[in-house]
Amino acid sequence: MTADLKIRPPGRTASTPRTSRRRNAPPWWFVVPALLVFAFVVLIPSARGVYYAFTDWDGLDPDFAFIGLDNFATMASDADALQAVWHTLLIAVAITVIQNGLGLLLALGVNSLIKTRNVLRVLLFAPAVVTPIVTAYLWRNLLGPDGAVNSLLGAVGLGSWRQDWLGDPQLALWMIVLVVVWQFAGYSMVIFLAGLQSIPREIYEAAAIDGSGPVRRFWSIVRPLLAPAITINLMLSIIGGIKLFDQVYALTGGGPGHATDTISTLIYKDAFTLGEFGYSIALAVVLTVIVAVISAGQYSVLSRNERAAS
Repeated sequence: MTADLKIRPPGRTASTPRTSRRRNAPPWWFVVPALLVFAFVVLIPSARGVYYAFTDWDGLDPDFAFIGLDNFATMASDADALQAVWHTLLIAVAITVIQNGLGLLLALGVNSLIKTRNVLRVLLFAPAVVTPIVTAYLWRNLLGPDGAVNSLLGAVGLGSWRQDWLGDPQLALWMIVLVVVWQFAGYSMVIFLAGLQSIPREIYEAAAIDGSGPVRRFWSIVRPLLAPAITINLMLSIIGGIKLFDQVYALTGGGPGHATDTISTLIYKDAFTLGEFGYSIALAVVLTVIVAVISAGQYSVLSRNERAAS
């Protein structure tokens, strides 16, 4: 009786599909050190911070009590907190709309074949590389009662237009929006410009030959192909607007009164001025939830529109 034997080369054994998959699987244990550091630096402090939101901790006393949802109940009836939420959403929406509209117009302008386009790109993007706190202090001096803006208005015969731009409750909030848009419109421009330059010029030429005007070409060609850049810009703008702190605190400190307080400035004041750390952390939790919900909803809508456009 004979048997068919398969002779394998020395040192080689048959491998099952499971063994092959295990051999080709990525070595997940490589990420363990990074995950441990991330957990130690971010996850554990964040979880502990969320716990403090349910306490009356003052930031110093090691003895504090668990008070459940009292901080959130207080927040729901706190006129300053509700006003800060409204200001936060208003600033975020205004910045998102104005900054991206202006950024898109600037990108369309510098994407043309004008000779100075490279110089204009540098000049328009330059404010975005300056530290926001420095920009805010610069504009605070310009918009002061005796600042350059009022001096210029007086010099050109428009003295009746002079205002206390940052001291007027009706104007201060919009001055903050103006400063942020001035600084970051160029940043949005660069993202839009990258999207525009990825569109082949042959498409523009073919549309022009077919008789399409500038508006028609933009709406039917540029807008769908620019969908990824629009998604990125809108996400960055809305998240940055909701978390805005530096410019608000440097320009107005949340004043006059509470006319420009946002959630971020109220968190700072409650924590470091009033010593209500538990309440301030509850505000921070609410801010985190607002950012997460709005970002997730916006990303879902924009991604769906992006897929439809493509």
